[in-house]
Amino acid sequence: MLNKHGKNQNYSIARKLRKQRKTSIEFEIMLSNLTMEELIALKLEMAAKPLGGKLYGFKIWDAIENISRDAVFKFAVSATTSKKDAMRLLGISGSNFNKLYKKYEIDDYFEENSLTDDA
Repeated sequence: MLNKHGKNQNYSIARKLRKQRKTSIEFEIMLSNLTMEELIALKLEMAAKPLGGKLYGFKIWDAIENISRDAVFKFAVSATTSKKDAMRLLGISGSNFNKLYKKYEIDDYFEENSLTDDA
């Protein structure tokens, strides 16, 4: 039987963040009640708060496309069981996928050497 599962079969952003104690199941439940727009706006507000509500010098409008693409790429890799499936989900070619895979350092991002498997 042919194994159609790849390395990313075990990649999970939720598990990674729980292991790093950045999130919890309770937090994820609360988070699921927010729209994507609310989540981004809240994250920006929280980042600006210590700066008196100002993020001067950070070109948010120009950066949002790269931030969004990074997030969507990581989601696609973690939500699928193989690189081929992730490529299909994203609708991109293999060469473009491989270039982005390196750019976003996917294996390093999901590396779990120093993390436990409890979460």
